[in-house]
Amino acid sequence: MSDTTFSCTRCQQRGPSLEKPPFPNALGQRIHAGICQSCWQQWLQKQNQLMNHYGLNTMDPDHRAMLLDNLKGFLFNEGSTSQIDTSLEGTITHISK
Repeated sequence: MSDTTFSCTRCQQRGPSLEKPPFPNALGQRIHAGICQSCWQQWLQKQNQLMNHYGLNTMDPDHRAMLLDNLKGFLFNEGSTSQIDTSLEGTITHISK
């Protein structure tokens, strides 16, 4: 855990920074410099939801691009984010044979 606290660009709250950049590129540096641990954890949950809902495969370049677009929308409010239809949540049942 990092002891460094700063004002997060997403939530505008003071919080601990990430220990290290999540990616070895400029975007990773940007996230490390401006996103708190709490917002990063929220993104990871959202990413899992997107991957499960849309059946994404991180080996597919188009799927990775979609996740990166959503990451930028979620963390930096740049662009749009994909919506997850939760209208059937809790109503689907599995029928065993």
